[in-house]
Amino acid sequence: MRRNFVYQEPFTQEGHRNWIRTQIEPGHAVQFIICEKFGDRAVGSVYFRDIDEEKRCAEYGIFIGEDDALGKGYGTRAAELALAYAFEKLKLRTVFLRVFADNTGARRSYEKAGFQLIKDKQENVVINEVVREMVFYEIKIEKD
Repeated sequence: MRRNFVYQEPFTQEGHRNWIRTQIEPGHAVQFIICEKFGDRAVGSVYFRDIDEEKRCAEYGIFIGEDDALGKGYGTRAAELALAYAFEKLKLRTVFLRVFADNTGARRSYEKAGFQLIKDKQENVVINEVVREMVFYEIKIEKD
């Protein structure tokens, strides 16, 4: 799973506590746990970070952390629910995301949820001495 993260350090309890303390509590990010439809097993997480209330935009992130939950539509459904929250409750106008160009499963899921590729925006990042292309997607809502 971590192969598709820009942040490559292992997740730790202290790291997660720091994320809550520095990002969630001050309102820079909003995060939800993704649970299976039937039962309460957590299979991933979705978040909005760098929430800019003035520009009404934020970055979207998601991960499905259970191998047996991949390809079952959890990512697409979580994106739909999270975007509804972003536009209705957070009053955002634009949500964007970054994804590795070769992560075709994630890209399909984002496109199903309504994200559109930003054609002229990409960057290369070096992870473990390998250069990987990252592309950007966004979804906008028209003003009332």
